[in-house]
Amino acid sequence: MEPKAHHVIIGLFTLITVVAALFFALWLAKSSSDREWAYYEIVFDHAVSGLSKGNPVLYTGIEVGDVLDLQLDPDNPSHVRVFVRVEQSVPVRESTRAGLVLANITGSMSVQFSGGSKDSPILEGSRDDPALITAEPSALKSLLTNGDALLTKAERLLTNANNVFSEENTENLTAILNNTREASDSLLGNRDQLAALLQRMDDAGKRAAEAADKVSAVSHNANDLLQNEGKSVLISMSAAMQTVQKTVARLDDLTRDNEGALDSGLQGMGELAPALRELRSTLRNLNQFTRRLEEDPTGTIWGGPTIKEVSQ
Repeated sequence: MEPKAHHVIIGLFTLITVVAALFFALWLAKSSSDREWAYYEIVFDHAVSGLSKGNPVLYTGIEVGDVLDLQLDPDNPSHVRVFVRVEQSVPVRESTRAGLVLANITGSMSVQFSGGSKDSPILEGSRDDPALITAEPSALKSLLTNGDALLTKAERLLTNANNVFSEENTENLTAILNNTREASDSLLGNRDQLAALLQRMDDAGKRAAEAADKVSAVSHNANDLLQNEGKSVLISMSAAMQTVQKTVARLDDLTRDNEGALDSGLQGMGELAPALRELRSTLRNLNQFTRRLEEDPTGTIWGGPTIKEVSQ
C-alpha cells in the first residue's frame, strides 16, 4: 500500500508541473502577442550566412526583437531582404544603422541596430508596410568574404618564405654570418689601432675647429676693415673720380673752344718742318767751318796754302 501512495504522489506532482508549464507558456504567448511591434525590412547587399528565422534583433547589444523571415530580392538575387520586428517602444530612426554581428562561436548571426540621432525622424513600419532599411557591410562579413583571398596570399607568403630559406640561400647566409664574425674578430684584434685612429681623427677635428675659428676671426676682421677703412678709401676714390671727371670736362670744353687755334697751330708746325731742316743743315755746315777754322785758321780764312816757317 505504501509504494502505491508514493506513485500517486509522484504522478500528481508531475501532472501539476505539466499544467503549470502549459499555463506559463500560454501566459508568455499572450504577453508576447499583447506587445506592440514595429516591422522593418532590412536589405543586405552581401551574404547573410548564419542568420535564420527566430534569431534575435539587437539594439546596441540589447535584444529588442527577432527575425521573422528571410528571402532573396526578386529584382536583384545578390541582395537579401530580412523581415524583422522590433518593440515599438524602441526608437528606430532614419539615421539608425543596421548590420550583422556574431551571436556565438557556432557562427550564428544576429541583426543589430546602432546609432540614430535625436534630430532624425522615427521610422514607422507596420506588418503590411514595413519600413525599409539598407544594411551596412560589417567588418566581420568582409573578413569572411575575403577569407579565400587572405588564405591565398598567406600561402603565397609561406611559399616565398620557403624560397628565401632554401638550401642555397641558407648556405649564403651562413657564409655571410661567418664573414661578419671574422670581420668583427679582426676589428676586436685591432681595437688598439682603431682607438689610436679615432684619437687622431678627434685631434684632427679639434684642429679643424680651431682653423675654422681662425678663419672666422679673419673674416670678421676683413669685414670690419671693409666696413671702416674700406669705406673711407671708396669715398676718396669717388672724390678723385669726380675731380678727374671735372678735369676731363674742362679739357673737353677747352678743346672745343680752341679748336680753330689748334688747327692753325698744327698747320704752322707742318710749315715749320722744312725751316727746321734747313736750320739743321746750316748748323751742320757751321760746325764743319768751325772745326776747319780751329784746325787751319789761315787757310780757312784766305783760302790759300798755309805758309810754314823753315827752321834755320
